[in-house]
Amino acid sequence: MATTHTVRTVGSIPSKYVQRKRMRMRPTTVGCHRVALIHGDPEHKIDEFMLYSDEDEEEEDNDAEEEENSRDGGGYIALGGVPHHPSHHHHTVRRKQSFMQKYQPLSHNFADYVLTRSRGCSRHEYQSINEEFGTRHMLTTGMFRERPIPLNRINKVFCSQWLSDHQIAMGTKCNKLMVYDVNTRQMDVIPSLRSSEPHRPQEQQCGIHSIEINPSRTLLATGALNSNDIAVYRLPTLDPVCVGEKAHSDWIFDMCWLDDQFLVSGSRDTRLALWKIDDDIEMGNSSNLPNYGHIKPVKIKKCNGAEKVRAVIFNPNFVEIVALSLNAYLHVWDANRFVQKMSRKLPHAMENVCLTVKEDSSLYAIGSKSHTTLLDPRTLHYVKKVNARITGCGIRSVSFHGDILTIGTGVGAIMFYDMRAGRYMESTMNSGRAVVLKSTKGWVSADDPYHDVFHNVEYTPAIYTHCYDWSGMRLFAAGGPLPASLKGNYAALWC
Repeated sequence: MATTHTVRTVGSIPSKYVQRKRMRMRPTTVGCHRVALIHGDPEHKIDEFMLYSDEDEEEEDNDAEEEENSRDGGGYIALGGVPHHPSHHHHTVRRKQSFMQKYQPLSHNFADYVLTRSRGCSRHEYQSINEEFGTRHMLTTGMFRERPIPLNRINKVFCSQWLSDHQIAMGTKCNKLMVYDVNTRQMDVIPSLRSSEPHRPQEQQCGIHSIEINPSRTLLATGALNSNDIAVYRLPTLDPVCVGEKAHSDWIFDMCWLDDQFLVSGSRDTRLALWKIDDDIEMGNSSNLPNYGHIKPVKIKKCNGAEKVRAVIFNPNFVEIVALSLNAYLHVWDANRFVQKMSRKLPHAMENVCLTVKEDSSLYAIGSKSHTTLLDPRTLHYVKKVNARITGCGIRSVSFHGDILTIGTGVGAIMFYDMRAGRYMESTMNSGRAVVLKSTKGWVSADDPYHDVFHNVEYTPAIYTHCYDWSGMRLFAAGGPLPASLKGNYAALWC
């Protein structure tokens, strides 16, 4: 759960130990770069493009180095002593671990973590805590309980974000931006921002599909009253800042922040728009207070090979914008130049609607009808294809919380995949049973389309969005009916 590491000030290895491992000079690389796409030898072909990489050479060097270490007794030998016999590899590994534990003061005791934090860490001490430990413990022991949130006649919650430890912002299909207070259990509706030109009729609106907060948590971007435009609010007061308009001719499905000022939006019109939110935005002359400005995009570019851009994320490690289109393609853009670099065909062609990136930007997760595809950002190669436990459930939301991949489905079930174990998380209370949170029905309008769709079939809402709070002890999940013709909602706090 916690790690406390004290760095030695004089010497890191005792003087009676000498290093026997032969040092070899290797060329080092600074930064991370994707290898070039070269068409050539078919033996190196990976699906639709070919790569030349030096990974094979490095693996050979590692094998030779491990063989030499086994001959030297694991790389370290005591003066005047005899090294362990190298015939048993597990003995060598065990001796390495005991050496590191003995001569590197590393503690996993939570009491040491609290004691060191209480007296203040010096420059020779490092502390870290496993943020997912509490989440993992609550899931495996069945401690999460559903606390439904009534939304009256609101239609389908598409997106959500935690604003603070007690406030949750959510966007709906009926174009409402709402903030729910966990402590007081009150719901506040934030007025939508109007564009400078007349907006489309209400029946043509698709609602708010995205809520994104910039890295410094000072601005919130979401959809405006016109579903083709963006609206920016200031945090924590939610005062209106500006409306971004005249960029898209169709509904905006997703957005992502590049930094505290630049924002990228993706739309059904297959275009990406780059916005800049300045502090000196010119306010309007409207008599209604508070006033807000109107801005135009810095750049608008078409995403080649895309059909309805469905999701957009930003990878700060590679400075890349990654867009997911509904025709099962992943498109990579250079964020510095705002140009498209490549496109990648996905293995599952049906209902690719959600995309997320790991906190350290080391993995992408894409949800389709029955699978969650994990991709390596360096090569866009498939790391793993995770089958849904319910065939054809339709994966509608995915997110990473440490090494826990949370999957929201279209049948009201939330599943949890353990990245370290390589399988779905299992309960410690019921051996062999996977951890699944099953939602209640929420509210649905029982009109004629409802009876036509769910005739002799049990209704379950789709989990369109979910998000953890900063502690990982509370999970907000929301959604509504999966068919577009039905009206209803579902929202609950699992804690």
